Amino acid sequence: MEIERIHPLPNPESQPYWDGLKERRLMLQQCGECGTIRHYPRPVCDHCFSMEVEWVEASRRGTVHSWSESHHPFHPSFKADLPTMFVTVDLEEKVRLVGVLRDPEATLRVGLPVEIRFEDSPDGAFSMPVLVADRSAGG
Repeated sequence: MEIERIHPLPNPESQPYWDGLKERRLMLQQCGECGTIRHYPRPVCDHCFSMEVEWVEASRRGTVHSWSESHHPFHPSFKADLPTMFVTVDLEEKVRLVGVLRDPEATLRVGLPVEIRFEDSPDGAFSMPVLVADRSAGG
């Protein structure tokens, strides 16, 4: 019996992020008052507490901050994907993003330049950011 894969549940604050991923664009919130970029999407700016928000397209480049290799699925529908390498990236926009490494040739190290790409879920219901080494930047 096949187990149905779980999906993210966008809310009003995160819907533009998920829509951007489907369009192959990495969209981040920017405070409409102070200009601070924030991720993951939320209704209030951490810096000035404004609820004004704009959406800006990110560069899709960053560097490895840390990583963790998972050998246990967080949900049974992801068992076939194991092992999975989850990587935390410091984006050029000064926020962090977590994505799955899709570059078997990459040798992970802190500071490794990476590029964010996009991958559709098997059923096409949503897209996720995935990571590859940015070889143009020496990765």
